[in-house]
Amino acid sequence: MRQARPTVLVVDDDEKILFAFREVFRKEGYRSLVAQAGGKALRMIASDAPDLVFMDIAMPQLNGLEVLAELRKRNPTLPVVLITGYGTMQTAVKAMQLGAFEYLTKPLDVQKVRDVAKRALASSQASQMVQKERGSLTANTQDRHELIGNSPAMQEVYKLIGSISTTSNHTSVLILGESGTGKELVARAIHAYGSTAADPFIGINCTGLPETLLESELFGYEKGAFTGATGQKLGRFEIAHCGTIFLDEIGTLPLALQQKLLRVLQEREFERLGGNTPIRVEARFIAATNKDLFKEVKEKTFREDLFYRLNVVTIHLPPLRERRGDIPLLAAYFLAKYNQQHKRSIQGFSEAAMELLSAYSYPGNVRELENLIERAVMITRGDVLLAESLGGLMHPDSPKMERVPITSPIFSRARTDLLQAFGRQFVTEQLLKHHGNVTAAARESRMTRQNFQRLMKKLGVDAEQFRRSGG
Repeated sequence: MRQARPTVLVVDDDEKILFAFREVFRKEGYRSLVAQAGGKALRMIASDAPDLVFMDIAMPQLNGLEVLAELRKRNPTLPVVLITGYGTMQTAVKAMQLGAFEYLTKPLDVQKVRDVAKRALASSQASQMVQKERGSLTANTQDRHELIGNSPAMQEVYKLIGSISTTSNHTSVLILGESGTGKELVARAIHAYGSTAADPFIGINCTGLPETLLESELFGYEKGAFTGATGQKLGRFEIAHCGTIFLDEIGTLPLALQQKLLRVLQEREFERLGGNTPIRVEARFIAATNKDLFKEVKEKTFREDLFYRLNVVTIHLPPLRERRGDIPLLAAYFLAKYNQQHKRSIQGFSEAAMELLSAYSYPGNVRELENLIERAVMITRGDVLLAESLGGLMHPDSPKMERVPITSPIFSRARTDLLQAFGRQFVTEQLLKHHGNVTAAARESRMTRQNFQRLMKKLGVDAEQFRRSGG
């Protein structure tokens, strides 16, 4: 029998954090224990048998993830809440894979701490959850498959990836999100962190092939199955083995193929075209779409039974405009990536450039931001990426900014700054369009070449960088 008064162990090397937790749990009526190092925490768990553990990840000697990994070998049922001051995809995924009950990022919200503690204690008392030991997990997925972002919305995505990756391949996943949000990256992360990561990841674009070709690509065929079938061909479902089958833009799959896919998901087997030998499917199915499948089901363009078969676990990827706090992190990541790729050494962004990046609406989401940074890297000559390297590259059919940035409480100064920003954007758009040809840019702007050059000089815009970007 557990004590009527729950015991919570708090593990952190910061005295102030320990004090704050003690006060919160005292008011909740919990008994609290504290430890400032991972080794001591393991000893106290063995001797004092707490009901719940809150533990920081960043600690000397043994960090929180290492302590959790060791703890899972000794006590797989004890709920552990991990805390970090800097949440990345890798730590979030690894935390959930190791069996963390929850993963919180600082600064901590007191009410959330209370709620998580109550849920964890209730869960612990309700049942003994069997956890598979995950062993030593590889946190370093390939950079090109890395998800970037520390926002609360992305933290939830990371936790789902970690949880899904511990399930069997029979658990299908549906990823919903606008174009450019990174749906394939999420699918690849689920695969990379799963127990069958060594098996193939097979990506299939449902819009990329005609229906007849798509069917033969998925199922394969036997010799003589149709005109031109001169030999046997293995389909993608078969090649995937125990890996992952990623069906991108599933909302465009023809109805006839939807019915056949439903049967594969239900029966976990299929036949090659022209064959009658059942072939088992052991891979995990992950589907993604930017369409509103609820609407598609209602309009009878997507099968309801297939929707529910795919929709075992759903991941909603937020558009970039709903996680603006991640823009500086993403921009820095892409800057480093394209510095290396194009052999440049740009050190960072000017304040005006980052303001412009943060205010833009990104109709193309993360993909558009990446393309924007790559092109800006190519046309930037100095060691700082300036606003004028960005303004002319932004999507011409969408609002450049969702709000006007107010740079000063003084009206005349704020207006001057705004006009200068507009001027830089106008001039860079014209020069980019005409590949640095000042005469052509001035002519289209209905300005004399001399006046256009004076404006360029006033705004600090150099036509040479746009000549380099022309082709």
